[in-house]
This record gives sequence, C-alpha cells and structure tokens, in this order.
Amino acid sequence: MKNTVFEKIYTQVKRIPKGKVASYGLVAAMAGNPRWARVVGYALHVNPYPGEVPCHRVVKKDGSLAGGFAFGGEGAQRRLLEGEGVTFLSDGRVDMETCALKIRDILT
Repeated sequence: MKNTVFEKIYTQVKRIPKGKVASYGLVAAMAGNPRWARVVGYALHVNPYPGEVPCHRVVKKDGSLAGGFAFGGEGAQRRLLEGEGVTFLSDGRVDMETCALKIRDILT
C-alpha cells in the first residue's frame, strides 16, 4: 500500500479487533491527524478493499451507526457488528462503554 492519507486510514481501521468499534475521530487520530474525522468517513465510503478493511467497525463518537451503510445497505453495519459480538443500547447505538476501542486493545 502507498502511504497516502487514505492508506494510513485503512491501515488503522484494520487494527480494530472483532467485537470492538472506533469512532471516526479516533481513527483520524490514529492515522496522524485528529481533525481528519470527515476524511475518514470519505475514505471508508470509497474503500477499495471491502473484504480487507473492516469499515463496519467505525461508528460516530456517540455509538451511532453510519446512515445508509455503504457496503450492504441499511442495517448491514448493525448485522455485521452483532455477528462479531458488539452490543447495542435500546436506542440503537453501540454500547461504547463496553465495545469502544481502547488504546490497550491495539498495543497488545
């Protein structure tokens, strides 16, 4: 992979383990610039490696899912996350208390 901004983002998204999620802002910070949250969203929308980069593991900071998930339509992101053991609150948001990526998760 080239070392473009998008490639940096894809590399960091690949580090999110199954059963965990990361916010767009956290992925941006991990990729080198915490102000790239919108860039992360765009990069994931045009992801050329859909089977390799787990875009479904990136959510809004409050645990909300992406509207009209790009890879499989409405509801696909939730189904993929539930299949990995991610839990949801009654209002449909990811339970960030238990499922949000922590730095210790990627340092091991």
